Amino acid sequence: MNLYNTLEQQLKKEPNFVTDNGELKKWVVLNKAQNFDEELIGLLLKEPTLKEKFFRTLSLPKSETVTVFNQNLFVQFLEQKNYLNDSYTQYKNKVGLTIDGKYLKQRNEVALVWPFKDCILEGGQSREEDKREEIFFNEILAQDEITQLLEPKVLTNAKAFDKDGEHSFDGFNRNENGTITDNLIIKGNNLLALHTLKEEFAGKVKLIYIDPPYNTGGSGDTFAYNNSFKRSSWLTFMRNRLEVAKRLLQDNGVLIAAIDDYEMHTLRFLLDEILGSENRLGTVVVVHNPRGRNDDKYFATMHEYLLVYAKNKELVELKNFEFTAEDLKQFNKEDEISTYSETPFTRTGNNSNKHERPNLFYSIFYDLKTDSLSLNSSANSVEILPINAEGEEKTWRWGKDTFEQKKDTELLVKKVKGEFKVFKKRRPTDIEGRKPRTVWSDSRYDASSNGIMLLRSVLGKNEFSYPKSLYAVMDIIKILSDKNDRILDFFAGSGTTAQAVLELNKEDGGNRQFILCEQMDYIETVTSKRIQRVIEQNKSDEFIYLELKKYNQSFIEHIEEAKDTVSLLQIWEQMKNKSFLNYNVDIKKQDEHLEDFKALSLAEQKQHLCELLDKNQLYVNLSSLNDSDFKCTDEERKVTKAFYK
Repeated sequence: MNLYNTLEQQLKKEPNFVTDNGELKKWVVLNKAQNFDEELIGLLLKEPTLKEKFFRTLSLPKSETVTVFNQNLFVQFLEQKNYLNDSYTQYKNKVGLTIDGKYLKQRNEVALVWPFKDCILEGGQSREEDKREEIFFNEILAQDEITQLLEPKVLTNAKAFDKDGEHSFDGFNRNENGTITDNLIIKGNNLLALHTLKEEFAGKVKLIYIDPPYNTGGSGDTFAYNNSFKRSSWLTFMRNRLEVAKRLLQDNGVLIAAIDDYEMHTLRFLLDEILGSENRLGTVVVVHNPRGRNDDKYFATMHEYLLVYAKNKELVELKNFEFTAEDLKQFNKEDEISTYSETPFTRTGNNSNKHERPNLFYSIFYDLKTDSLSLNSSANSVEILPINAEGEEKTWRWGKDTFEQKKDTELLVKKVKGEFKVFKKRRPTDIEGRKPRTVWSDSRYDASSNGIMLLRSVLGKNEFSYPKSLYAVMDIIKILSDKNDRILDFFAGSGTTAQAVLELNKEDGGNRQFILCEQMDYIETVTSKRIQRVIEQNKSDEFIYLELKKYNQSFIEHIEEAKDTVSLLQIWEQMKNKSFLNYNVDIKKQDEHLEDFKALSLAEQKQHLCELLDKNQLYVNLSSLNDSDFKCTDEERKVTKAFYK
């Protein structure tokens, strides 16, 4: 047995070095070696061949000896001999995909987790069953490359929509401060879209509502669909976006993130760090499935959370909250003021109360014949005095003048078990203005019924399994923003946030502005269509549709859609002529080893071609607007210049 096989078999005896699929955790072993890990060293010493190869025996005085681990030799063996490299890694090394002579995983730069197609599940929900074939990877970028990556982008394919349908783009409307006031829907990677929006809207957004991927499954560094990030990758994914989102908020702005149990506490800690735990306004529980999900393994989930944060808590003012009919059911409709008897009381106890507040100590006379209250007695009246349960004389809450004003509209008397009880009538207006509660259980929030039916009523069909509740989004916007504020959602999904803004504008005559960001193609077939239908139904409002101008992103999408190796090789030929490749790519070596490329799995072939592309050129940077290499049209220059002024 050669040394490679011997080492592999020995290392696999340690479960911590083996994946669930029975593969060695290759770079874990290397890290253990670099840190002189006792567990690894002990394992190597137990195998005679490995002990002889990677250890030295030194002679000491008095005939003593000591065994020393030759760390440099072991690490060199792993790195230079490409041991523990799978076929894909070996192929990358063969074609020379290195930086400064070092292979990707030997370098120490900070890793920016960057997905091939940085999208979210349809509708942004956690329970979508359709596991889309999205490709993701971890790529190392130097800081100057990251700076280029996040530059504002060129805009393209601008269209205007109003109640009469689609129109050509004629320009943006701006307010007295020069800020765009049009509703906007932007197609493109949401991280890059946020950095593009930052140029125009930094410090100008009142409310951000997001419904990010809930990260409900999977545990690998790469994942089959975007709802199953490795937690560290998910946190990086979220942090990158939340940091720039904070810069878009006004000083009195708020951010609301919808999430479920899987990452609720993780996201809360992340938001505590970015926005500050001192700016946490609260956590709202929204009951979206009163029946509970019977397909859950343990507890039937009924709810999700809204994490509510301010940019500066001291500047935030919550609006009065108008409770719905459903809310009213949870309150008593009548408040008992006190209990009184129709028979004389034995007056006991401390009676000083009536002397201290004489204007609030008086008798009420209840006329049994006319069913009315008065300060004056009659032949048919019963005297009602303010006596508490202990028989002590007390006072009324209202003075005599107030009693006369409100007795007919706000007081009523009921006889209960031989006693007369006076109640204050409760009306809906009496509880408007109360602080919103932390548990929202209105039947309107039921995503599994009302949400689906609402979306179907707008689109004529159901495109999403669990669309977000329109009414929950409307309520959170109503509580935390004003009629003329700007609302941003950079995980737009089916467009619930935009519809919520439009419905509120219709309801209260407001002029709120929405901005949506979404990368998936359904932004045209679902998101935009939904908003168009709402505008048609409401016969008001309009929006402008824009796209970030793609460059290498187009090749990535073609790679993702490819069904076989033949298609990928055709894409490679196009990439050589038209794409921007990484500066360290040797085209000659790529072509020399095409047979090795064909031997890889289809997923590995796709990953390799994507790694060859320069990620700084996924979309066209604003600085390249007039660069002939990017072939920006006159129309693209027009809309881009109009956006950035």
